[in-house]
Amino acid sequence: MTVSIAGKAPWLKNEALQRLLAALSADGEGARIVGGAVRNALLGQEVSDLDIATTCVPDETIHRAQGAGFKTVPTGISHGTVTVVADKRPFEVTTLRADVETDGRHAAVAFGRDWQVDADRRDFTINALYVEADGTIVDLVGGLADIESRTLRFIGDAEQRIREDYLRILRFFRFFAWYGHGRPESEGLKACARLKDGLAQLSAERVWSELKKMLGAPDPSRALLWMRQAGVLTAVLPESEKWGIDAIHGLVKTEKELGWPADPLLRLASMIPPDAERIHAMAVRLKLSNQERERLEAWAGAVLPNAEISEAGFAKRLYRSDRQGMMDRLRLALVSARMEALNDNAAMMRAGQLSKLLEFAGRYEKPKFPVSGGDLIAAGLEKGPDVGKLQRALEDAWIDSGFTLDRDALLARIPDLTGKPV
Repeated sequence: MTVSIAGKAPWLKNEALQRLLAALSADGEGARIVGGAVRNALLGQEVSDLDIATTCVPDETIHRAQGAGFKTVPTGISHGTVTVVADKRPFEVTTLRADVETDGRHAAVAFGRDWQVDADRRDFTINALYVEADGTIVDLVGGLADIESRTLRFIGDAEQRIREDYLRILRFFRFFAWYGHGRPESEGLKACARLKDGLAQLSAERVWSELKKMLGAPDPSRALLWMRQAGVLTAVLPESEKWGIDAIHGLVKTEKELGWPADPLLRLASMIPPDAERIHAMAVRLKLSNQERERLEAWAGAVLPNAEISEAGFAKRLYRSDRQGMMDRLRLALVSARMEALNDNAAMMRAGQLSKLLEFAGRYEKPKFPVSGGDLIAAGLEKGPDVGKLQRALEDAWIDSGFTLDRDALLARIPDLTGKPV
Protein backbone atom coordinates (compact mmCIF):
# COMPACT_ATOMS: atom_id res chain seq x y z
CA MET A 1 0.00 0.00 0.00
CA THR A 2 1.33 3.43 -0.96
CA VAL A 3 1.60 5.88 1.93
CA SER A 4 1.98 9.62 1.33
CA ILE A 5 2.62 12.54 3.66
CA ALA A 6 1.86 15.17 1.03
CA GLY A 7 -1.04 16.47 3.11
CA LYS A 8 0.93 16.38 6.38
CA ALA A 9 4.12 18.08 5.21
CA PRO A 10 3.65 21.69 4.09
CA TRP A 11 7.44 21.98 3.79
CA LEU A 12 7.26 19.64 0.78
CA LYS A 13 5.70 22.51 -1.16
CA ASN A 14 8.79 24.66 -0.66
CA GLU A 15 9.82 25.77 -4.16
CA ALA A 16 13.56 25.74 -3.42
CA LEU A 17 13.37 22.23 -1.96
CA GLN A 18 11.51 20.95 -5.03
CA ARG A 19 14.05 22.54 -7.38
CA LEU A 20 16.91 20.98 -5.42
CA LEU A 21 15.32 17.52 -5.43
CA ALA A 22 14.67 17.82 -9.17
CA ALA A 23 18.27 18.81 -9.86
CA LEU A 24 19.64 15.91 -7.82
CA SER A 25 17.22 13.41 -9.39
CA ALA A 26 17.80 14.25 -13.06
CA ASP A 27 19.47 11.94 -15.59
CA GLY A 28 19.10 8.68 -13.71
CA GLU A 29 20.12 9.88 -10.26
CA GLY A 30 17.84 9.97 -7.22
CA ALA A 31 17.17 12.13 -4.18
CA ARG A 32 14.80 11.70 -1.24
CA ILE A 33 14.20 13.42 2.08
CA VAL A 34 15.16 11.09 4.93
CA GLY A 35 15.09 10.79 8.70
CA GLY A 36 13.62 13.08 11.30
CA ALA A 37 11.53 15.22 8.97
CA VAL A 38 9.69 12.16 7.67
CA ARG A 39 9.28 10.67 11.14
CA ASN A 40 7.95 13.89 12.65
CA ALA A 41 5.58 14.54 9.77
CA LEU A 42 4.05 11.10 10.27
CA LEU A 43 3.74 11.76 14.01
CA GLY A 44 2.24 15.20 13.50
CA GLN A 45 5.19 16.89 15.19
CA GLU A 46 7.20 19.96 14.27
CA VAL A 47 9.84 19.60 11.57
CA SER A 48 12.92 21.78 11.77
CA ASP A 49 15.76 20.24 9.74
CA LEU A 50 15.48 18.66 6.31
CA ASP A 51 18.05 16.03 5.36
CA ILE A 52 18.33 14.70 1.82
CA ALA A 53 19.85 11.41 0.67
CA THR A 54 21.04 11.15 -2.92
CA THR A 55 22.78 8.79 -5.31
CA CYS A 56 24.91 11.72 -6.49
CA VAL A 57 28.50 11.69 -5.22
CA PRO A 58 29.52 14.87 -3.36
CA ASP A 59 31.21 16.57 -6.30
CA GLU A 60 28.17 15.92 -8.46
CA THR A 61 25.89 17.22 -5.68
CA ILE A 62 27.90 20.45 -5.60
CA HIS A 63 27.87 20.73 -9.41
CA ARG A 64 24.12 20.19 -9.69
CA ALA A 65 23.18 22.39 -6.73
CA GLN A 66 25.30 25.28 -7.95
CA GLY A 67 23.90 24.79 -11.44
CA ALA A 68 20.43 25.23 -9.98
CA GLY A 69 21.52 28.50 -8.40
CA PHE A 70 22.18 27.34 -4.83
CA LYS A 71 25.15 27.99 -2.57
CA THR A 72 27.03 24.92 -1.33
CA VAL A 73 29.26 24.31 1.69
CA PRO A 74 31.35 21.08 1.91
CA THR A 75 30.55 20.54 5.61
CA GLY A 76 31.33 16.82 5.76
CA ILE A 77 32.43 15.95 2.29
CA SER A 78 34.64 13.01 3.33
CA HIS A 79 31.49 11.36 4.68
CA GLY A 80 29.44 12.46 1.69
CA THR A 81 27.66 15.47 3.19
CA VAL A 82 27.26 18.81 1.46
CA THR A 83 25.19 21.64 2.91
CA VAL A 84 23.08 23.32 0.25
CA VAL A 85 21.71 26.74 1.15
CA ALA A 86 18.44 27.56 -0.60
CA ASP A 87 16.51 30.74 0.24
CA LYS A 88 18.70 31.10 3.37
CA ARG A 89 17.66 27.63 4.56
CA PRO A 90 20.30 24.91 4.86
CA PHE A 91 19.68 21.39 3.55
CA GLU A 92 22.09 18.60 4.49
CA VAL A 93 22.59 16.50 1.35
CA THR A 94 24.39 13.18 1.83
CA THR A 95 25.40 10.54 -0.71
CA LEU A 96 24.08 7.02 -0.12
CA ARG A 97 26.66 5.14 1.95
CA ALA A 98 27.77 1.80 3.29
CA ASP A 99 29.99 1.39 6.35
CA VAL A 100 33.37 -0.09 5.50
CA GLU A 101 34.91 0.03 8.98
CA THR A 102 33.72 1.26 12.39
CA ASP A 103 35.47 1.82 15.71
CA GLY A 104 32.54 2.27 18.06
CA ARG A 105 32.08 5.95 17.28
CA HIS A 106 33.29 6.83 13.76
CA ALA A 107 32.88 4.97 10.49
CA ALA A 108 34.82 4.82 7.26
CA VAL A 109 32.23 4.84 4.47
CA ALA A 110 31.98 3.96 0.80
CA PHE A 111 29.56 5.81 -1.43
CA GLY A 112 26.91 3.75 -3.17
CA ARG A 113 23.66 3.72 -5.08
CA ASP A 114 21.71 1.09 -3.16
CA TRP A 115 18.88 2.56 -1.08
CA GLN A 116 18.48 -0.66 0.91
CA VAL A 117 22.14 -0.66 1.95
CA ASP A 118 21.86 3.00 2.96
CA ALA A 119 18.75 2.29 5.04
CA ASP A 120 20.28 -0.77 6.70
CA ARG A 121 23.26 1.20 8.04
CA ARG A 122 21.05 3.67 9.93
CA ASP A 123 20.19 3.35 13.62
CA PHE A 124 16.42 2.95 14.15
CA THR A 125 13.61 1.96 11.84
CA ILE A 126 11.66 5.15 12.50
CA ASN A 127 14.69 7.21 11.41
CA ALA A 128 15.23 5.35 8.12
CA LEU A 129 12.11 6.35 6.22
CA TYR A 130 12.50 8.19 2.91
CA VAL A 131 10.03 10.42 1.13
CA GLU A 132 9.90 11.27 -2.57
CA ALA A 133 9.35 14.80 -3.83
CA ASP A 134 5.63 14.05 -4.28
CA GLY A 135 5.24 12.88 -0.65
CA THR A 136 5.36 9.12 -1.26
CA ILE A 137 6.96 7.23 1.64
CA VAL A 138 9.66 4.66 0.89
CA ASP A 139 9.96 2.19 3.77
CA LEU A 140 12.72 -0.42 3.44
CA VAL A 141 13.07 -1.44 7.10
CA GLY A 142 9.58 -1.62 8.59
CA GLY A 143 9.62 1.87 9.98
CA LEU A 144 5.97 2.65 9.20
CA ALA A 145 4.70 -0.16 11.43
CA ASP A 146 6.99 0.99 14.24
CA ILE A 147 5.80 4.58 13.82
CA GLU A 148 2.23 3.29 14.13
CA SER A 149 2.97 1.37 17.36
CA ARG A 150 5.49 3.91 18.68
CA THR A 151 8.15 1.19 18.89
CA LEU A 152 11.79 2.20 18.91
CA ARG A 153 13.67 -0.62 17.20
CA PHE A 154 17.24 -0.96 16.01
CA ILE A 155 17.61 -1.86 12.35
CA GLY A 156 18.84 -5.43 12.04
CA ASP A 157 20.95 -6.77 14.90
CA ALA A 158 20.88 -4.39 17.87
CA GLU A 159 24.32 -5.35 19.17
CA GLN A 160 25.89 -4.80 15.77
CA ARG A 161 24.27 -1.38 15.44
CA ILE A 162 25.58 -0.40 18.89
CA ARG A 163 29.11 -1.73 18.32
CA GLU A 164 29.25 0.49 15.23
CA ASP A 165 28.55 3.54 17.38
CA TYR A 166 28.12 3.36 21.17
CA LEU A 167 26.35 6.73 21.14
CA ARG A 168 23.36 4.75 19.88
CA ILE A 169 22.81 3.47 23.42
CA LEU A 170 22.00 6.99 24.60
CA ARG A 171 20.10 7.72 21.41
CA PHE A 172 17.96 4.64 22.08
CA PHE A 173 16.74 6.12 25.35
CA ARG A 174 16.55 9.65 24.00
CA PHE A 175 14.33 8.65 21.08
CA PHE A 176 12.27 6.39 23.35
CA ALA A 177 11.66 9.41 25.62
CA TRP A 178 10.43 11.46 22.68
CA TYR A 179 8.62 8.87 20.55
CA GLY A 180 8.26 5.54 22.37
CA HIS A 181 5.23 4.04 24.10
CA GLY A 182 5.00 1.29 26.70
CA ARG A 183 8.15 -0.73 27.31
CA PRO A 184 11.27 -0.33 25.19
CA GLU A 185 11.78 -3.03 22.57
CA SER A 186 13.36 -5.93 24.48
CA GLU A 187 16.26 -6.84 22.19
CA GLY A 188 17.37 -3.24 21.98
CA LEU A 189 17.11 -2.77 25.75
CA LYS A 190 19.11 -5.94 26.45
CA ALA A 191 21.80 -4.93 23.97
CA CYS A 192 22.13 -1.50 25.60
CA ALA A 193 22.55 -3.15 29.01
CA ARG A 194 25.14 -5.66 27.74
CA LEU A 195 27.24 -3.07 25.90
CA LYS A 196 27.00 -0.12 28.30
CA ASP A 197 30.76 -0.27 29.04
CA GLY A 198 31.29 1.05 25.51
CA LEU A 199 29.89 4.40 26.64
CA ALA A 200 33.33 5.12 28.13
CA GLN A 201 34.59 5.62 24.57
CA LEU A 202 32.31 8.60 23.98
CA SER A 203 33.30 12.22 24.38
CA ALA A 204 31.82 14.07 27.34
CA GLU A 205 30.24 16.63 25.02
CA ARG A 206 28.27 13.95 23.15
CA VAL A 207 27.12 12.27 26.36
CA TRP A 208 25.82 15.53 27.82
CA SER A 209 24.24 16.52 24.51
CA GLU A 210 22.21 13.30 24.43
CA LEU A 211 21.28 13.50 28.12
CA LYS A 212 20.17 17.10 27.74
CA LYS A 213 18.04 16.32 24.68
CA MET A 214 16.43 13.40 26.50
CA LEU A 215 15.74 15.53 29.59
CA GLY A 216 14.03 18.03 27.30
CA ALA A 217 11.40 15.48 26.21
CA PRO A 218 7.81 16.13 27.32
CA ASP A 219 8.08 13.24 29.82
CA PRO A 220 11.47 11.51 30.12
CA SER A 221 10.52 9.58 33.27
CA ARG A 222 9.94 6.21 31.57
CA ALA A 223 13.17 6.47 29.60
CA LEU A 224 15.08 7.31 32.77
CA LEU A 225 13.52 4.35 34.56
CA TRP A 226 14.67 1.94 31.86
CA MET A 227 18.07 3.60 31.66
CA ARG A 228 18.46 2.95 35.37
CA GLN A 229 17.25 -0.64 35.00
CA ALA A 230 19.81 -1.25 32.24
CA GLY A 231 22.65 0.30 34.26
CA VAL A 232 23.13 2.98 31.62
CA LEU A 233 22.09 5.91 33.81
CA THR A 234 24.62 5.03 36.50
CA ALA A 235 27.32 4.66 33.82
CA VAL A 236 26.87 8.21 32.54
CA LEU A 237 25.42 9.93 35.63
CA PRO A 238 26.73 8.16 38.76
CA GLU A 239 25.58 11.13 40.88
CA SER A 240 22.01 9.88 40.42
CA GLU A 241 22.65 6.37 41.71
CA LYS A 242 21.83 6.86 45.40
CA TRP A 243 19.74 10.00 45.00
CA GLY A 244 17.30 8.45 42.55
CA ILE A 245 14.94 9.61 39.83
CA ASP A 246 11.63 9.45 41.72
CA ALA A 247 11.24 13.24 41.79
CA ILE A 248 11.06 13.37 37.98
CA HIS A 249 7.46 12.06 37.97
CA GLY A 250 6.23 14.81 40.26
CA LEU A 251 8.23 17.46 38.43
CA VAL A 252 6.77 16.54 35.04
CA LYS A 253 3.25 16.45 36.52
CA THR A 254 3.76 19.88 38.12
CA GLU A 255 5.19 21.31 34.89
CA LYS A 256 2.06 20.27 33.01
CA GLU A 257 -0.35 21.50 35.65
CA LEU A 258 1.35 24.86 36.27
CA GLY A 259 2.48 25.52 32.70
CA TRP A 260 6.20 25.40 33.41
CA PRO A 261 8.34 24.75 30.33
CA ALA A 262 10.37 21.53 30.20
CA ASP A 263 13.69 22.47 31.80
CA PRO A 264 16.52 19.92 31.35
CA LEU A 265 18.71 21.50 34.04
CA LEU A 266 15.94 21.59 36.64
CA ARG A 267 15.14 17.98 35.83
CA LEU A 268 18.82 17.11 36.22
CA ALA A 269 18.88 18.90 39.58
CA SER A 270 15.97 16.76 40.75
CA MET A 271 18.07 13.64 40.13
CA ILE A 272 21.32 14.58 41.88
CA PRO A 273 22.24 15.59 45.45
CA PRO A 274 22.56 19.34 46.13
CA ASP A 275 26.28 19.02 46.79
CA ALA A 276 28.30 21.82 45.18
CA GLU A 277 31.53 19.83 45.22
CA ARG A 278 30.01 16.82 43.46
CA ILE A 279 28.19 19.09 41.03
CA HIS A 280 31.43 20.83 40.12
CA ALA A 281 33.09 17.46 39.49
CA MET A 282 30.13 16.37 37.37
CA ALA A 283 30.23 19.61 35.39
CA VAL A 284 33.92 19.13 34.67
CA ARG A 285 33.43 15.48 33.67
CA LEU A 286 30.50 16.19 31.33
CA LYS A 287 31.96 19.52 30.18
CA LEU A 288 28.86 21.52 31.00
CA SER A 289 28.94 25.16 29.97
CA ASN A 290 29.94 27.70 32.61
CA GLN A 291 26.37 28.96 32.67
CA GLU A 292 24.99 25.45 33.28
CA ARG A 293 27.57 24.72 35.98
CA GLU A 294 26.97 28.03 37.74
CA ARG A 295 23.22 27.51 37.76
CA LEU A 296 23.49 24.04 39.30
CA GLU A 297 26.02 25.22 41.87
CA ALA A 298 23.75 28.15 42.76
CA TRP A 299 20.84 25.74 43.23
CA ALA A 300 22.99 23.53 45.47
CA GLY A 301 24.06 26.55 47.54
CA ALA A 302 20.60 28.11 47.89
CA VAL A 303 19.10 27.81 51.38
CA LEU A 304 15.38 27.14 51.25
CA PRO A 305 13.54 29.70 53.41
CA ASN A 306 10.85 28.76 55.86
CA ALA A 307 7.65 28.61 53.85
CA GLU A 308 6.03 31.05 56.32
CA ILE A 309 8.65 33.78 55.81
CA SER A 310 7.19 37.22 55.07
CA GLU A 311 7.69 38.87 51.69
CA ALA A 312 9.85 41.54 53.35
CA GLY A 313 12.00 38.90 54.97
CA PHE A 314 12.21 36.95 51.74
CA ALA A 315 13.24 40.07 49.83
CA LYS A 316 16.18 40.46 52.22
CA ARG A 317 17.09 36.79 51.68
CA LEU A 318 16.87 37.17 47.90
CA TYR A 319 19.17 40.19 47.94
CA ARG A 320 21.99 38.02 49.28
CA SER A 321 21.09 35.01 47.11
CA ASP A 322 21.35 33.91 43.50
CA ARG A 323 17.77 34.42 42.31
CA GLN A 324 17.82 31.59 39.76
CA GLY A 325 19.33 29.21 42.29
CA MET A 326 16.67 30.14 44.82
CA MET A 327 13.88 29.73 42.27
CA ASP A 328 15.17 26.29 41.31
CA ARG A 329 15.26 25.32 44.98
CA LEU A 330 11.70 26.63 45.48
CA ARG A 331 10.40 24.82 42.40
CA LEU A 332 11.69 21.44 43.54
CA ALA A 333 10.43 22.06 47.08
CA LEU A 334 7.03 22.97 45.65
CA VAL A 335 6.97 19.77 43.58
CA SER A 336 7.71 17.74 46.70
CA ALA A 337 5.04 19.53 48.72
CA ARG A 338 2.44 19.09 45.96
CA MET A 339 3.10 15.35 45.86
CA GLU A 340 2.84 15.08 49.66
CA ALA A 341 -0.31 17.21 49.63
CA LEU A 342 -2.26 14.36 48.07
CA ASN A 343 -2.40 12.79 51.55
CA ASP A 344 -1.29 15.59 53.89
CA ASN A 345 -3.16 18.84 54.59
CA ALA A 346 -0.07 20.47 56.11
CA ALA A 347 1.82 19.80 52.91
CA MET A 348 -1.00 21.38 50.95
CA MET A 349 -0.65 24.56 52.97
CA ARG A 350 3.12 24.51 52.55
CA ALA A 351 2.69 24.10 48.80
CA GLY A 352 0.54 27.22 48.72
CA GLN A 353 3.11 29.20 50.68
CA LEU A 354 5.98 27.99 48.49
CA SER A 355 3.98 28.89 45.39
CA LYS A 356 3.61 32.47 46.66
CA LEU A 357 7.34 32.71 47.39
CA LEU A 358 8.14 31.41 43.91
CA GLU A 359 5.83 33.96 42.35
CA PHE A 360 7.48 36.73 44.39
CA ALA A 361 10.96 35.55 43.36
CA GLY A 362 9.87 35.52 39.72
CA ARG A 363 9.01 39.20 39.75
CA TYR A 364 11.79 40.26 42.15
CA GLU A 365 14.23 42.89 40.92
CA LYS A 366 17.34 43.36 42.98
CA PRO A 367 17.57 46.95 44.28
CA LYS A 368 20.77 48.91 43.77
CA PHE A 369 22.66 49.91 46.91
CA PRO A 370 22.77 53.74 46.79
CA VAL A 371 26.21 54.32 48.39
CA SER A 372 29.46 53.74 46.51
CA GLY A 373 33.02 53.63 47.74
CA GLY A 374 33.52 56.97 46.02
CA ASP A 375 30.75 58.47 48.14
CA LEU A 376 32.56 57.40 51.31
CA ILE A 377 35.91 58.80 50.15
CA ALA A 378 34.17 62.06 49.22
CA ALA A 379 32.75 62.08 52.75
CA GLY A 380 36.29 62.16 54.18
CA LEU A 381 37.40 58.50 54.52
CA GLU A 382 40.86 57.53 53.37
CA LYS A 383 41.24 54.92 50.67
CA GLY A 384 41.83 51.45 52.06
CA PRO A 385 40.12 48.42 53.56
CA ASP A 386 38.12 50.57 55.97
CA VAL A 387 36.11 51.91 53.05
CA GLY A 388 34.97 48.40 52.12
CA LYS A 389 34.15 47.51 55.73
CA LEU A 390 32.08 50.65 56.18
CA GLN A 391 30.30 50.13 52.89
CA ARG A 392 29.32 46.60 53.95
CA ALA A 393 28.10 47.89 57.33
CA LEU A 394 25.96 50.53 55.63
CA GLU A 395 24.61 47.94 53.21
CA ASP A 396 23.61 45.71 56.14
CA ALA A 397 21.77 48.67 57.70
CA TRP A 398 20.08 49.37 54.37
CA ILE A 399 18.94 45.75 54.03
CA ASP A 400 17.68 45.73 57.64
CA SER A 401 15.61 48.82 56.87
CA GLY A 402 13.85 46.92 54.10
CA PHE A 403 15.88 48.92 51.51
CA THR A 404 14.12 52.13 52.59
CA LEU A 405 17.11 54.25 53.69
CA ASP A 406 18.26 56.58 50.94
CA ARG A 407 21.79 57.77 50.21
CA ASP A 408 21.69 60.80 52.49
CA ALA A 409 20.26 58.82 55.40
CA LEU A 410 22.99 56.20 55.02
CA LEU A 411 25.80 58.76 54.81
CA ALA A 412 24.42 60.39 57.97
CA ARG A 413 25.18 57.13 59.82
CA ILE A 414 28.91 57.29 59.15
CA PRO A 415 29.80 59.06 62.45
CA ASP A 416 27.93 56.44 64.48
CA LEU A 417 29.73 53.61 62.67
CA THR A 418 33.22 55.13 62.64
CA GLY A 419 33.21 57.38 65.73
CA LYS A 420 34.46 60.18 63.51
CA PRO A 421 32.57 63.26 62.35
CA VAL A 422 31.99 63.61 58.62
